[in-house]
Amino acid sequence: MDKPNILFVCSVNRMRSLTADQIYSIDERFNVDSAGTEPSANVRIEEYHLDWADYIIVMERVHRNKIRKMFPGHYQKKPIICLHIPDVYDYMEQSLIDLLHVKFEQAYRTEIAPLF
Repeated sequence: MDKPNILFVCSVNRMRSLTADQIYSIDERFNVDSAGTEPSANVRIEEYHLDWADYIIVMERVHRNKIRKMFPGHYQKKPIICLHIPDVYDYMEQSLIDLLHVKFEQAYRTEIAPLF
């Protein structure tokens, strides 16, 4: 099977999801992209993101809820995994990178890798 497509989502796609996209873009295990749920996001989540993604990784539950409201059909079809990372970090902040590695790797091992 091909490597999974991972979509990282936060509010404005400037700190958390963009950092995750940056640090995992060189990882050979999967393809990555990122988007935000707010109208002011650098890249706002659109239907084509959800069509592309095999897994949607949200930073907070609020992002999952916004996806459910914005794209109810996709919400039921795509696995959405919440990392529970609050919006208190700067782009590429080392503590954010460390936390992303811990939380995403745990999600990868338990929810993604067994299926690929």
